Amino acid sequence: MLINCVAYQEGKKLSDIPVEDISEYLKLPETFVWVALRDPDAAEIATMQEEFKLHELAVEDVMRGHQRPKMEEYGDSVFVIAHIVELAGDELNAGELAIFAGPNYVLSVRRDANQGFLGVRARAEREPHQLRKGAGFVLYALVDAVVDRYFPVVDALESELESIEEHIFGQQGGQRGNVERLYALKRKSQVLRHAVIPLMDAVGRLHGGRVPPVVRETQDYFRDVHDHLLRILGRLDAVRDTINTAIQVTLSMVAIDENDVSKKLASYAAIFAVFTAFAGIWGMNFEWMPELKWKYGYPAALCVMAGVCFYLYRRFRKAGWL
Repeated sequence: MLINCVAYQEGKKLSDIPVEDISEYLKLPETFVWVALRDPDAAEIATMQEEFKLHELAVEDVMRGHQRPKMEEYGDSVFVIAHIVELAGDELNAGELAIFAGPNYVLSVRRDANQGFLGVRARAEREPHQLRKGAGFVLYALVDAVVDRYFPVVDALESELESIEEHIFGQQGGQRGNVERLYALKRKSQVLRHAVIPLMDAVGRLHGGRVPPVVRETQDYFRDVHDHLLRILGRLDAVRDTINTAIQVTLSMVAIDENDVSKKLASYAAIFAVFTAFAGIWGMNFEWMPELKWKYGYPAALCVMAGVCFYLYRRFRKAGWL
């Protein structure tokens, strides 16, 4: 679906143009065309390939979708893929943004993502001095917008982790649920890591040393994006380490609880073993057992058993087993 198709000249918007006129506007001096698509079909992609003369391998990647974040050069143009990570309730939704940037055009193709980039276009149009830099600045603005959307996701992951940590020590029992939440959080952090690490490598090729001609004037901006990605990756590493530690602590607490239960069971088993032992001895009914014919033998036996059991109970209580 076509979102918009706009021509710009010397940093200022000329007009919205029909798709079939794109190739004509590309011939004008100091002019570039910025087209945005959302979940396009094969016919729309074929039309854009014809108008912009896009490389067939890059077009094939867009048609297939589910690509790893990357940056590739095709002649004087650049092809970038970034993952759009959005919060969808308790889950993370990973979409995809493919960007073709040439000397006088930018084509962005968004898939499986709800939030658009109209704000990026509005921001760029408010800064005509930046738009004069052409496709390189638009490419930066789109990638920067994708990266900026990672920060709220990291904030949400950190907040959820803090909530789980509070439950680990504040909740009696139910540690299985905490472990399940920790593993679910770990999966979410992996989704974001899979978006950040390859994109960081791709952006690293757009500043310093040899860079594609399209982004030659915007290297400093891509260096800033690279720094943002480094910050996000550092926070994700901290989240991952904390999750691993929290899982170990939770499992240790489960083991401690099980040990406490085992102590209690062992204590009561020892106490009732006294009854069993005495009852076994006095229940043999040998002929020459003096206490069997003693008037107070039965109550004395009960008192002995009760006394020994009470003594064991006090000792176990003092030791903290009961």
